[in-house]
Amino acid sequence: MSSKNKWEKCSIFEMFLAALSFAYFAKALSGSYMKSTITQLERRFDIPSYLIGIIDGSFEIGNLLVIAFVSYFGAKLHRPKIIAIGCLLMSFGTFLIAMPHFIIGRYKIETSIRPSVNSTNNFSPCPASSLDSSRAGCERESSVSMWIYVLLGNILRGIGETPVQPLGISYIDDYAQSENAALYIGCVQTISIIGPVFGYLLGSLCAKIYVDIGYVDMETVTITPADARWVGAWWLGYLIAGAITLMSAVPFWFLPKSLPVPVEKHDSSCTPEQTRFITDSPNLEHKFRQEEPANLHLMANEFVPTLKSLLGNPVFTIYLCVTIIQFNSLIGMVTYKPKYIEQHYGQSASKEGSLFSDCNSGCLCSRREWDPVCGENGITYVSPCLAGCTFSTGSGRNTVFDSCRCVAVANTQPGNLTATLGQCPRRDSCDKVFPYFLALSVLSSFIISLGGTPGFMLLVRCIKPELKSLALGIHTLATRTLAGIPAPIYFGAIIDTTCLKWGYKMCGGRGACRIYNTSSYRIVYLGLTLGLRTVSFFFCILGFSVLKRHIKMEEKNALTNGNTELELLRKEENSSIHCEQFILALDCNHDRETRL
Repeated sequence: MSSKNKWEKCSIFEMFLAALSFAYFAKALSGSYMKSTITQLERRFDIPSYLIGIIDGSFEIGNLLVIAFVSYFGAKLHRPKIIAIGCLLMSFGTFLIAMPHFIIGRYKIETSIRPSVNSTNNFSPCPASSLDSSRAGCERESSVSMWIYVLLGNILRGIGETPVQPLGISYIDDYAQSENAALYIGCVQTISIIGPVFGYLLGSLCAKIYVDIGYVDMETVTITPADARWVGAWWLGYLIAGAITLMSAVPFWFLPKSLPVPVEKHDSSCTPEQTRFITDSPNLEHKFRQEEPANLHLMANEFVPTLKSLLGNPVFTIYLCVTIIQFNSLIGMVTYKPKYIEQHYGQSASKEGSLFSDCNSGCLCSRREWDPVCGENGITYVSPCLAGCTFSTGSGRNTVFDSCRCVAVANTQPGNLTATLGQCPRRDSCDKVFPYFLALSVLSSFIISLGGTPGFMLLVRCIKPELKSLALGIHTLATRTLAGIPAPIYFGAIIDTTCLKWGYKMCGGRGACRIYNTSSYRIVYLGLTLGLRTVSFFFCILGFSVLKRHIKMEEKNALTNGNTELELLRKEENSSIHCEQFILALDCNHDRETRL
């Protein structure tokens, strides 16, 4: 191959690597941002955690719909352009997720606190009669569940993400030098790690901005980002992520279907002269691998036998089982980690306490009300009414409740203490422990990621070369179906069992959880994650034994083949000696005839 052709191949291949890395970054950013907005979506649409799990799992449903076909048929078509189409679909899905914000009404905070900053009249948080909240507009708001648009957008994101990994990895493995393929795949995976960093950072910034920023007077908002009813500008991040994903589609439209094939990857049936002709020819028709026209009917007929051959590989099957179990643990942990941090390190200790007692028996307080106040004793009460407060001063965020009969501390007469809006600040011990939690999280993530690239290389090396794309597709399909979809759902359902106080919708019915039992949350969340990891280790041991047996068989076969080849070489040498003797005899006879 001429130096010019080599430079062209390297330039195109590097462009593909850069484009694929950016696509990985974009999909990782939008995916991690989705995880970071789980709490915001719960509060905005007033839905429980298990329903959020269904929304999160809808991404995997989108993958499930097309992954096998994209991996099998896409490998025989123009892979870069199919990846570009996938990036476009991801972008449109991300924009669709943000759409409900622009068609739904303004966020209404459930509160009994007077929002007006100009009012100076005091009001009593202790009602003497039951107050029925108005349900005006209830039918209109309940007729359409806006979270359906989030579900559909996430499904579209899943469909669009489908071709990026199997087609991208197989493209690299096909056209890279064999000794460099692992390095390139590792580089792409490394770039993708940066995506979640920016995704969670973007989620943190958007969560601090009020959801209806620009449409409401912030002075009238009586809650802060620390309140369980606060909803951040979740929609803003989706617009940013959608724009980035849209840009990642552009480079793939300009990349070729195939590249020059490395010499060691040519068909062994080719002679050295043919190989040299293919690699050295300056003509364009010989520069790239010859592609036969796609026969969709033939490919469809070969699909089932090919799939049986793939699943009959024990190494591939065990590796699939290990990744499914580990992905259940990983996806469930990652999905609810922001909520865990928020509940465990961002709030004061919470317990199963009785809401009603003698101190608030004179007030007709509502069980459904959630207006947390912090008493002077450092305890958070569900509402000023349940804290036994009888008077208030100030307005908006500056409201202070007086004569709170349920707030009491040592050596103080009950009923003379005050309470302020919002939950009590977290314990000092949380600030001290949190850095250790982050350090352990980073360390565990690093250890887990060490197996990523070797796992991919094991996956593509343990099967026939023509099955690489299908193997990657089936691997992705299985992990999406058996881990990505169910894990967020059953993790969310189990976490819901630790809820202490549920919110209620305007039209009735249970809404989002306002506060959890932090101890129970920690036990079920970390316990389930650890349990799944432990089960996967038993499959790893089985996989190692199968690989060891497979390697021994390969060595035995190689030794047998070596002996056979040695015998063939000896026979060839003997035949060549006989041939030389025969030629010499002919030469002698020829000389005799000439002399005659």
